[in-house]
Amino acid sequence: MADDTADGTARDAADGAGEEWRGWRASAEEALYGPDGFYRRPEGPAGHFRTSVHASPLFAAAVARLLCRVDEALGRPAELDFVDMAAGRGELAAGVLAALPAEVAARARVRAVEIAGRPDGLDHRIEWRTEPPQDVTGLLFANEWLDNVPVEVAEVDSAGVARRVLVRRDGAERLGEPVSGSEAEWLARWWPLPAEQGLRAEIGLPRDAAWAAAVSRVGRGLAVAVDYAHTARARPPFGTLTGFRRGRETRPVPDGSCDITAHVALDACAAGGLPGARLCTQRDALRALGVTGARPPLTLASTHPADYVRALASAGEAAELTAAGGLGDFGWLLQPVRIEDPLLG
Repeated sequence: MADDTADGTARDAADGAGEEWRGWRASAEEALYGPDGFYRRPEGPAGHFRTSVHASPLFAAAVARLLCRVDEALGRPAELDFVDMAAGRGELAAGVLAALPAEVAARARVRAVEIAGRPDGLDHRIEWRTEPPQDVTGLLFANEWLDNVPVEVAEVDSAGVARRVLVRRDGAERLGEPVSGSEAEWLARWWPLPAEQGLRAEIGLPRDAAWAAAVSRVGRGLAVAVDYAHTARARPPFGTLTGFRRGRETRPVPDGSCDITAHVALDACAAGGLPGARLCTQRDALRALGVTGARPPLTLASTHPADYVRALASAGEAAELTAAGGLGDFGWLLQPVRIEDPLLG
């Protein structure tokens, strides 16, 4: 819990006088994306945490199948876009391109969107850029992007007032001014905080705006956001702000040494977009794309043992991607744009 004070000024030298107290949004923005930020490190996100992309090539293959469904819904255009938002070191973009049928790959324009520089050895067919293209015809896919769009954090003080949480570079927190204006309106609609001291929420306005801006780049096709998520029926009472470093969860400290992340209110993002948006779990989405985790029949072990071993390994990876309490609980936000939802029917 943050220090319960009524304003955001430093109190004395022992409490950090002369050090800057800022909201979590500005602090995390600099720590993640500034000149020496976490996401500019050469090892990339894979050096610190494991996403579905890193868990198994089955994930990229499933996204490739989704792109093929979008292709069919679009009537097989001469050029088919795949845009990988927050591309890391291009692992998903490369995996999708490799998994596409040759005919589709020949028409595909694969763009990886990332602030870090282009990694060595990436397939030359993948375009590397810092912003998504203006007019996407195809699939825009944002895997674990929105959780790293920095947001303000609110906490209820001893008087029952929701205040902005301020933070120093060393991770120390205190309470600042009361939440007001559009941020207060967002909380009232999407994450109402009872007047109980210590309850916290992350104010998702910047993520709503970021998602709406990304969707606006899709002229025809599908936009998908995949992330740690929660909805209004089950908001976590103390928020979800945390850090990751070298594969372990850690205290979030905005000094560039760790990832800073918070789960996403995907229902709020969906409401700010176009008609037809819907939410589902990763488990349901991947099963619709053929990733089931079914074990191979035991008879295969005696007739074709090498095939059995490969199939068993694949089943294990599929089970991890769809596991309850793990990656399978991730939220998928699907936003069709001038096509029918390719995962329905």
